[in-house]
Amino acid sequence: MRTAPTILHLDMDAFYASAEQAAKPSLRGKAVIVGGLGPRGVVATASYEARVFGVHSAMPMAQARRLAPNAAYLVPRFQFYRSISDQVMELLRALSPLVEPLSLDEAFVDLEAGGAAWDEESALLVGARLRADIRDFTGLTGSVGLAASKMLAKIASERAKPDGLVLIEPGTERALLGPLSVRTLPGVGPATGDHLRRAGITTVDEIAEAGEDELVRLLGKAHGHALYAMALAHDERPVVAEREAKSVSVEDTYDVDIHDRVRVGLEVRRLADRCVRRLRAAGLSGRTIVLKVRRYDFSTLTRSETLRGPTDDPAVVREAAGRLLDSVDTTGGVRLLGVGVSGLADYTQEDLFAQAAGEGVEEPEEETRGEVVMGEPEPAERRWHPGHDVRHSVYGLGWVQGSGVGRVTVRFETPGSEPGRVRTFRVDDPALEGVEPVPLVTRRALAGAGPLGAGSGDVGEAGAGPPGRP
Repeated sequence: MRTAPTILHLDMDAFYASAEQAAKPSLRGKAVIVGGLGPRGVVATASYEARVFGVHSAMPMAQARRLAPNAAYLVPRFQFYRSISDQVMELLRALSPLVEPLSLDEAFVDLEAGGAAWDEESALLVGARLRADIRDFTGLTGSVGLAASKMLAKIASERAKPDGLVLIEPGTERALLGPLSVRTLPGVGPATGDHLRRAGITTVDEIAEAGEDELVRLLGKAHGHALYAMALAHDERPVVAEREAKSVSVEDTYDVDIHDRVRVGLEVRRLADRCVRRLRAAGLSGRTIVLKVRRYDFSTLTRSETLRGPTDDPAVVREAAGRLLDSVDTTGGVRLLGVGVSGLADYTQEDLFAQAAGEGVEEPEEETRGEVVMGEPEPAERRWHPGHDVRHSVYGLGWVQGSGVGRVTVRFETPGSEPGRVRTFRVDDPALEGVEPVPLVTRRALAGAGPLGAGSGDVGEAGAGPPGRP
């Protein structure tokens, strides 16, 4: 393990909710909850104002509504979040060629590989400047952890939340880790945590005291060795530059189980088209079509078919997904459907209709009690999603505050305006239309520097640290 805290972990603060607050003046300082709004939806992100009421991510949305009935509940806008994430990731890549994104709002950076930092002082300077640049470019805040390993850098960023910076000094790791819960360590989820608890092991110190042989006996050779090393603060995992996508997929969870086989088929076709749109947007094609079905009893089945060559043709994906659906019994009802494409390539094969039908492969998954659709909401005809941007031919830009019983309520405001007025329209009002997300107004934009580009060179200069580098 390295001797300087030159691994950085960035975690944006309440990312989705904070982005919505920045985009909607009337929600700043208010409780905002983003996630699936149906009976089976779950919370994707809750603002810090909402967390005061006990709301947290992965909580069933129905429970969140009971805890915070007056919060703003919004449907995710992943295109909008992705655009902000792209700016943040570009700031990180200006610091180092080794950036490992974990999600839209989280990443590791090897500062030593880019020459941005080499000791505690230079690492702190880079971390402080990065936080300032993120605020300037996006208007949002991120928490930064600095340490000599990925595990400790992530622990540091968690301690820095919200909007802070924490550096763990080399040599202090064992004392820091000792009293922490075993769940702090990477790879220790609920099942492993319960297994260790039954063995009387609840803290990291107790893992170290148990010894490597006992951990191997309890967890198996690979997991036992790795966990013992991490309990001793040994984490040699390198920061790996972002990997190529292994698959592209979309899925929807339905508020009410679907029993009609015809509708199930139509939903699968619709999901296949959405998946292909995403595939083409990434300039990719794929050979393996995957269908995911979660049934009424929470059992989850996957079926797959591998084609002779990669494709991005919607007709081919629809037909393959339809064949896979034929092998699944949906009699009792369906709560979730998904279509994906794997075996990705950056080219297509012209002979698209000469596929050999493969045998379906069933892969049972763990039971899930609630889901949020982690994909772009399907633009249904005259369907208005709370939080999404709209334009009225008379009143201009705004966002959907809510809809129901044939009416849609819109608050007319934009990121750079004052809190706006609320007006209600018929859901089929021809003067109202959905629009692409309105960009945030940031300090950098107001200064005329635009997004990232010519102005981003100063990030690298910030990472260069003070004079006198050895």
